[in-house]
Amino acid sequence: MDESATKGELGTADIADIMKYLPHRYPFLLIDRIIDMYKDESAIGIKNVTYNENFFQGHFPEHPVFPGVLLVEGMAQTAGALCVANLEEKATEQLVYFMAIDRARFRKPVGPGDQVHYHVQKIRSRGRVWRFAAEAKVDGERVAEAEISATIVDV
Repeated sequence: MDESATKGELGTADIADIMKYLPHRYPFLLIDRIIDMYKDESAIGIKNVTYNENFFQGHFPEHPVFPGVLLVEGMAQTAGALCVANLEEKATEQLVYFMAIDRARFRKPVGPGDQVHYHVQKIRSRGRVWRFAAEAKVDGERVAEAEISATIVDV
């Protein structure tokens, strides 16, 4: 993560950084970049949706729709990467486990050619447990939302 984020400025994470923070890999790594990272408070994850995604072969192939559950997973991955990026214990490996999804809503279909922005905002944290309000947006329009909880464990 950009060192500036720890000083109160906005940081970024490219795909190499994200792969350090999360164990996910293709085809299940659902964020390509993270921007506007501010401490463990907020961030925006970016996913470029292409027709080459393997799930489009079976998820309405004539009218491809990005699965809603993967939108929630993208929000969770953005929040998880933000949490791991801000841990002080850099020496040991960390894993983020998804704990809960609440208030999930899907507003509009997402398809090939769309760029999804996952906006996550910390609601609270206690120890190694975080709760985030999250929204997925395409062209500034909300397409999904949820509250997600996660915990970080040592491996």
